[in-house]
Amino acid sequence: MALAQATSTLDEPALIRLAQAREPDAIRTIITRYNQRLYRLARSITRNDADAEDVVQEAYLHAFRAIGGFRGEASLATWLSRITINQALGRLRRMRRREKLNASLGFQPTASVIPFPVATSTDDPERSMAQKELLQLVEKASDNLPEIYRVVFVARVIEGLSVEETAQVLDILPATVKSRLHRARFQVKREVEARIGPLLLDAFPFAGVRCSRLTQAVLNKLGFREPL
Repeated sequence: MALAQATSTLDEPALIRLAQAREPDAIRTIITRYNQRLYRLARSITRNDADAEDVVQEAYLHAFRAIGGFRGEASLATWLSRITINQALGRLRRMRRREKLNASLGFQPTASVIPFPVATSTDDPERSMAQKELLQLVEKASDNLPEIYRVVFVARVIEGLSVEETAQVLDILPATVKSRLHRARFQVKREVEARIGPLLLDAFPFAGVRCSRLTQAVLNKLGFREPL
């Protein structure tokens, strides 16, 4: 436990050296530190939670088997991101080949959409539901982007990478990142705006737990007893 706590505060070069020495706590720290970024990048390509998780696992296995040759030409985050994207693209190519084969054989696979995990508050289910619906609109809009725009959108807007970091990860020019991001934002904004009207009818809810809590607080201050 003490070593695990110590590795969580190490800088990147020290953490890499320990990982190269096959120190499990250093490997665990790296996984914990970069899980969210890699998952989001993988999902931006696969558009499926389960596939994205598989991709991230495969990427980590590949990375830690090859980490002995890591020389720091790029940051660890960039290196891991590139591996993840390559794994995701490879998986996508395999899936498309299977789909073509299934189509040629007359099979009709059932598609499923699994939303991103959403943090919710059990204290305010109405607001949590509204936030979840808004997030699902953005998820759906980003899922509908062409792949070249979708990955840039997730890297820049969702994960918060800089233009330069995104260019490094995707091996494209910064100017290309900017142009693709502009196009992605425009498409996401247009789709969300087209769908948000009906959702706004239920925006800023004040019912259920929140309404009951305020009602009872007023009654208490007016001197009425709380019902048994």
